[in-house]
Formats: sequence, structure tokens, C-alpha cells
Amino acid sequence: MTTADAFVLSDKEQQRRQYRRDRKRRSTLIAVVSTLVFAAAAWLVVINAPGFTSARETFLSGHSFVHDTPDIARGLLTDLKILVIAEPTILVLALIVATMRTSISPVLAPLRICGALFVDLFRGCPTLILLILFGVGIPSLRLAHVTNSAAFWGSLAIILSYTAFVTEVFRAGIQSVHPSQRAAARSLGLTQRQTLRLVVLPQAIRNVVPALLNDFVSLQRDVGLISIVGAVTDAIQQANIDNQETFNFTPYVIAAIMFVLLAAPTGRLADRYNLRAYQRQQAGAAV
Repeated sequence: MTTADAFVLSDKEQQRRQYRRDRKRRSTLIAVVSTLVFAAAAWLVVINAPGFTSARETFLSGHSFVHDTPDIARGLLTDLKILVIAEPTILVLALIVATMRTSISPVLAPLRICGALFVDLFRGCPTLILLILFGVGIPSLRLAHVTNSAAFWGSLAIILSYTAFVTEVFRAGIQSVHPSQRAAARSLGLTQRQTLRLVVLPQAIRNVVPALLNDFVSLQRDVGLISIVGAVTDAIQQANIDNQETFNFTPYVIAAIMFVLLAAPTGRLADRYNLRAYQRQQAGAAV
């Protein structure tokens, strides 16, 4: 028997695969039709509302879309700059604090206590309050040889707030690694530090990637909160300026659309990663 003959599908298997393809096409068709029907019904309800005309001019002004979009897009670049700096900084700081919190050496007890206090403080304090305290309070002190940039201190507030949350994500990932992995690594002669770096952390990070992606989506949204410090002209602050000039709320809609478009690819990436992880798990279970 040749290799080609060994992989010829039986008639039964071909029928099963054809049935699955037909069922998938049928499900897709039903989903498309139901979505179109729902969208059409929602559109009819909106356009037939008594206040639709005034609401359209207030929130969906065509003139505002044309005139304000470029300025808000430039403001979004400020948010992107903050995001590019904040995300890797948060990951590094959170991994350090999580490692401190999960250490088992008695000598490192002060680090564990400091890590717990850091998480309790910055996870419990609302981000808006942190932004006000850091972005407005610290510059008002006029400290010597310390920057008074509201953008810097506002970014630092967001970084510290998210570091506290991501720390707990990493800590959960580290604790999800079975103790036998540590024992096996130590039995092979690896030191405690080598075990953590080569065995525990790679597995822990892989386990928490979906949660990290979700936090990244939240960070993409929350960088817009830096606008409350006033001195930073980001997308939301620019939308607020345009609103005060025209008394029209369309700039806020434009900013919202931009943030959604910014976060959507990461959301889809998280969904795809979760699906692949689920498929690998199911394949392992099948074996």
C-alpha cells in the first residue's frame, strides 16, 4: 500500500466532512440574515424617534466630522505616545512586583510586604483621583530639579494604577504553575533564580496572555483619562475644546469612534488567542 492510498478518506468520513461544511454555511447564513434584520429594525426605531433630527445635528453633524476629525486625530497621537511608553513599563514593573510578592525566602519578607502595600494602595485608589493627585498636585509643589509636566505625572499615575492590576495577573499566573514543575527543575540542579526564569515564568506568562491582552485593551481606552489634568491636548481634550467652540457633541462621538477603532484589533487578537488555546486544550483532551 502506498502512502497516498493510506490517506484516502472513506466515503463515510467524506460525508461527515460535507455535512459539517453544509452546517457551517447554513449557520453563517442564518447569522448574517438575523444580524441584518436586527440592524434594520434598530435603524427604523432610531430614525422614527421624535427627537432624531435634533439628535442627529447635535451628535452626528457632518460639518463637525469634516472640520474636527483632523484635530482630534492629532490629539489621539498624544494618547498613542503615552500608550507606547506605558504598556512596556507596566509589564516590566508588574512582573517585578509579582515576583516580589511570590518570593518564598524569609529574607525577602520586606519586599513581599512592600509589594502587597503597593498593590493595595494603587489598586484601591480610583484612577481619576490618582490623575488629579499626580497630574495637578505634584506639579503644584514646584519641586526643584523635578519636572512639572502634567503629561509626565498623569502618565505615571496611569502606569502605577495599571501596574497594580497587572501585578495580580502575573501573580495568579505564577501561582498557577504546579509545584511539581519547581521540584523537577530543582532536582535537575537549577537554582531558585534559574527555576523562576527558565521554568516558572514562561509557563506563567503563557497562562495569563488572554488576561494581559484584555488589560491592554482597557489601557488603550483609559489613556484618554489623562485629559482631566488639563495641560495635555489629547483626543478627548481636543474634543472638549471643539465642543466648547460649537456647543456640539459630535467631537466626543468622533473621539469615541477613534478609541474603539484603536482597541478593536487588540480585542480580536485576544479572541483569536483564546480560540487557539481552547482548540489546543480540546486536541489534548481528545488524545
